[in-house]
Amino acid sequence: VTIGRGLDLTYQLVSKTCPLMISRKHCVFQQNAEGQWTVKDNKSLNGVWLNKQRLDPSKAYPIAEGDRIQLGVPLENKETAEYEYEVIKEEWEKIRPFLAQRNDLGKAKSSRTKRKFSLEESETSGSEGPSNSRPKRDRVSCGNEPLCESWGRAEEAKQLTEKTDVKLPSPGPSEEDSGPVCSSPVHSEKAVSVAHKDQKGSGLAQSWTGLETLRKTLVDIMKLKVKVQEKQRAVLNVKQKRRKCAQKDILAMEQELRELQDQLCMEQEQHHQQVEELERTFSKEQQKLEGIKWQHGEENLKEQLAQVLQEASRYESRFGLTHHALMEELSRSKKDFEEIIRAKNKELEETKEEKEKVRAQKEEVLNQMNDVLENELQCTICSEHFIEAVTLNCAHSFCSYCINEWTKRKVECPICRQEIKSKTRSLVLDNCIDRMVEKLDVEMKEHRLTLIRERKEKQNVLVKPAMDNDGSVTSSVYSIFLMSSCDSEDTEEDSYYSESYYII
Repeated sequence: VTIGRGLDLTYQLVSKTCPLMISRKHCVFQQNAEGQWTVKDNKSLNGVWLNKQRLDPSKAYPIAEGDRIQLGVPLENKETAEYEYEVIKEEWEKIRPFLAQRNDLGKAKSSRTKRKFSLEESETSGSEGPSNSRPKRDRVSCGNEPLCESWGRAEEAKQLTEKTDVKLPSPGPSEEDSGPVCSSPVHSEKAVSVAHKDQKGSGLAQSWTGLETLRKTLVDIMKLKVKVQEKQRAVLNVKQKRRKCAQKDILAMEQELRELQDQLCMEQEQHHQQVEELERTFSKEQQKLEGIKWQHGEENLKEQLAQVLQEASRYESRFGLTHHALMEELSRSKKDFEEIIRAKNKELEETKEEKEKVRAQKEEVLNQMNDVLENELQCTICSEHFIEAVTLNCAHSFCSYCINEWTKRKVECPICRQEIKSKTRSLVLDNCIDRMVEKLDVEMKEHRLTLIRERKEKQNVLVKPAMDNDGSVTSSVYSIFLMSSCDSEDTEEDSYYSESYYII
């Protein structure tokens, strides 16, 4: 079973929104040696999708009940593709009424070849209604999906109608109004005079009457097509909700759809026969009129033929312009989409650059903090950041533990060598160092905590012997007696301050 938009296929699909969505021979359904149905992508442009996975070209994939098959891709403003199907499995007795009867097809075929309608018979049949003949086309039964045949009928009927629409000219002037073929009343009067002078030209008026009948038939066919499409959509909706609906309702709707499709096919077959009969009539009349030597009649016929050809060319140009406009719209949409992508990429690049700048600034700030900590906030004795910073009378700062260990050997500043007279705890400096250390990496934080623990342990070791020797139960402290004196030449009094400084 072949599917595509070509002509020599089992089922022809013509997209309404995007004609080039379906390739000429899009895909092939066939049974393998084991009786399993398979689907194969015939190197189509937009591909075949099985359960949201695109198939490799020219490779058969087995399908089972419940699989979803998608032909083509969704358009930009739609979420689903135009042609999307679900594989179902029905019993033979249920789908048998929807399959074509080959015997009836052969009988209808033979009867069509033997019967010949005259112009009056075609007009009478067009006014009475559709005939009982079957449409001339091949029907392929689809065992797994009962609506395949119905869909194929509707698509083929649509193609036949479009072809005949392009070929048919519009009807000529009647007794009350004038059509587009006769452009002026002078020509119409000439045509009437020719018809009165020669009774052989009376068949031309009958031909125009047949054209009016054909136009009415076309209107009826278009109405039937709309009904068939609506019924197809209703049947598909019922099929999708078949678990909730009764089987009897589904069969009834499918029967109505089949009747509408048969009626549409009959109308189209009758329409096709009328077109063929009118073409034969026109050819005969043209041969008769060629034998007539009246100059006015020849000019009128030429003008009518030119107008018919002009109208046919207008039909072709209109369809061509529609296709061209659609392609231009697609190209514009593609350009707009590319511009949006470029704008988004540009915004992404700008965002990346801003992030890089922020990261570089952050690294620069951290580096500056590290430089400040290393150059300005380091103890010259232990070469570490201040721990419990202490400022001496000479304005130099050291760790409390380091300066205490230093004063055991020398009572002078390690930097300027001045005598140590006072020590002042710098809480501001400690807080500043703690805040800056919080911004550093984890390794630096762990190193500082380790130093603090080690120095506290050493202080505890030094405090225990002092408690044993003195026998005191009070808190263990180091007592440092400092005397500070400040002499001033402007004041007459000398101030002596004694300060006791304790480190726990």
